[in-house]
Amino acid sequence: MITVKNLRKIYKTPIKTDNTLKDFFDRQYKEHTALHDISFEIEQNELIGFIGPNGAGKTTTMKIMTGILYPTAGEVQVLGYTPFDKKHEFLKQIAFVMGQKNQMLWELPATDTYKLNKEIYEIPDAKYKKTLGELTDLLEVGSFIDRPVKTLSLGQRMRVELIASLIHSPKVLFLDEPTIGLDIFAQTTIINFIKEYQKQYKSTVILTSHYMQDVQRLAKRVILIDHGGIIYDGALKELVEKHSSLKRIQVMLNSEIDVQKLKLPADTQIEYQYPQLRLTVKKDQIEEVIQKTLSHVDYDDITIENETLEEVIKKSFKQE
Repeated sequence: MITVKNLRKIYKTPIKTDNTLKDFFDRQYKEHTALHDISFEIEQNELIGFIGPNGAGKTTTMKIMTGILYPTAGEVQVLGYTPFDKKHEFLKQIAFVMGQKNQMLWELPATDTYKLNKEIYEIPDAKYKKTLGELTDLLEVGSFIDRPVKTLSLGQRMRVELIASLIHSPKVLFLDEPTIGLDIFAQTTIINFIKEYQKQYKSTVILTSHYMQDVQRLAKRVILIDHGGIIYDGALKELVEKHSSLKRIQVMLNSEIDVQKLKLPADTQIEYQYPQLRLTVKKDQIEEVIQKTLSHVDYDDITIENETLEEVIKKSFKQE
C-alpha cells in the first residue's frame, strides 16, 4: 500500500548578514536535514501510530507521502503512485486531516462544503448520499450539520471536518493530530469513530498524536521517529514489554504507618501522604514488596498498575 525507501528531506535557510547587497546577489544558505534516509512499508488495512517529539519529522514525512512536499532524495510509492506527481487518480484515493487546519466554509453550513467536495471528487449522487448518511450516523452530527460552521464548538468542527475529508471514501487516510485541543469527551468520540471507520471501510490509516491514549487504543504497530530517523518500527506490545520495567502499587490505608518499618528494597520509590501510600518498584520485586507492605499495614484497598505509555515511550527514545 505504502513504500518508503531511503527518504531524505533537507531544508535550506538563507543566512542573513549585515551586507544587504551581498545577501541579495550572493545569498548563502545553511542546511537542516529533517529526514535521514528513512525506510518503511505499510500494508493494506493497517493502522499505524507515527510517534515522535515536535520537530522529529512526522508531519514532513506525511506531507511527502501526500504529495505536498517534494523530497530531496529517496523513493515513495502510495497506492502505486508517486505522490508528488499529484495525479488526479491518486488524489481521489487519499485524505489528509490536520487537527490545526480548516477546510470548511466558515460562514456556511458543513453540508455546503460537502456538496462542493462532491463535485471536486466527482462522486455519484447515490454514493454521496449513502456515504454522507453513514458518516453522519457514525459521528453523530445530525443535530448541527446544517448550522454555520462558525457557530460550532471545536469538537463539533473536528467532526464535520472529518466528514468533509472522508466523503470520497479514501483508501489511505493520513491523520495529523486529529484530537489536538479537544476535551476528553470529544477525543473519545473521534477515536471511537476512527476505529469504527477503519474497520468498516478497510482503509489504511497513518496517525500522529501526542496523546498516547489515542495511539494505544488504535494502533497495534508504531513507528518511532526522532531527529529525522526511525528508531523503532514494530508492534506496540513488544515496545511496551521491552521498555516497561516498573510497576506502581497504590494502597489506601486505614491508619497511619511508619514507612521505614516496611523494610522495602532500597530502590523502591515511596510517596506517602495518609491515607494514600504509593510505591514504584521493579517488576521482579513486585511480589516481595506487596508481601512486606500488606503484612505491616491496615489497608482498605490496593491497586497495581503498569507504567503509562507516555513513560514507556520516553524511555524508548532515551534508550534507542
